[in-house]
Amino acid sequence: MSIGIKNLAAVEFFVRDLERASGLLIEKMDFAHVATGDESWQQRNNTRSHLFEAGQCRIILSVPEGDGEASAFLNAHPEGIGSVYFEVENAQTALSTFESRGGTPTSDVEALGAVSLFGATTPFGAARFKFFERTGEGDFLPGLVPLATPQGGSNRFGFEAFDHMTSNFMTMSPLLLWLEHVMGFERYWDIEFHTKDVSQVTGHAGSGLKSVVMWDPKSGVKFANNEPFRPFFENSQISIFCNDNRGPGIQHLALSVPDIEKAVRGLRSGGADFLHTPGNYYDALPGRLDEVNVGAIDEDMDMLRDTGILVDGEGPGQYLLQIFLKDLATQHDDSNAGPFFFEVIQRKGAKGFGGGNFRALFESIEREQVG
Repeated sequence: MSIGIKNLAAVEFFVRDLERASGLLIEKMDFAHVATGDESWQQRNNTRSHLFEAGQCRIILSVPEGDGEASAFLNAHPEGIGSVYFEVENAQTALSTFESRGGTPTSDVEALGAVSLFGATTPFGAARFKFFERTGEGDFLPGLVPLATPQGGSNRFGFEAFDHMTSNFMTMSPLLLWLEHVMGFERYWDIEFHTKDVSQVTGHAGSGLKSVVMWDPKSGVKFANNEPFRPFFENSQISIFCNDNRGPGIQHLALSVPDIEKAVRGLRSGGADFLHTPGNYYDALPGRLDEVNVGAIDEDMDMLRDTGILVDGEGPGQYLLQIFLKDLATQHDDSNAGPFFFEVIQRKGAKGFGGGNFRALFESIEREQVG
């Protein structure tokens, strides 16, 4: 049973370089800077923070100022998502349910203006979950004071909401049990594969992957969770991520759009870097879509090849389009920026996750690494 989640409301990145991180969001992804943490926020969280928005996608960037969650996170890991905020129907009920199921809250419910909230530890590496109930009109989160005039972007790429979040673990069973028995999530989809064909082409070891998607049926919030899978366990992209991240953590965040071609062309013209999709992917695409009986798609194959957009299907008229940006360490040429990356996704009838999505992601990463 759900603990009463309404939506995945925001994610908080803990960063060392606020100017660099905000530049990516504003200059390349056209987010708007809409709020800044006031003195009460700084004292409560020991961070200097800014809130950015595009559609319903809210991202908080926080730099540590003194000891606290942010400094502890960055002492152990490169930059990445350290907090995930969920809006809930009733904070006290959520806390009671969460704790009765063996969850570990870090505080009682605090009433702070128009928001009541509590935090909790998680198996998502060093990331914590924050649950809040809105009890009246006020700031999005207590202490994040809106700017008189938002600065930066206007969301011209059409980001709508967070479609899903993906995390990597060296072993994911404890996480899956926690999501099921503590958070009340249900199993949604799963797959396992290895990229032997890629390894044969590149001459390098491929990836092995097991993935299970868990979801909260009431809110529709989805978490995809990965672990390495033999025979390429140590060489798997999952293992590489955990090594680069110095432990398990959130690998990527998918942002939904209504027109992915427009979004990708705009993002690329603004300097965003995407993973390369090999030409032979598009040579094989019609046959792969036939195998899952998708039928005709609206998009022109030449456009897909030109933009690097990937396609995956689930059945007649049900497919999705997606593309992955390069990880932040690559985009910033700094390993401390971390292995996290963004995904852009447009759904056309497809509600879940197709196996081709995951293979395409890992094949693209591996080919990128080989150069």
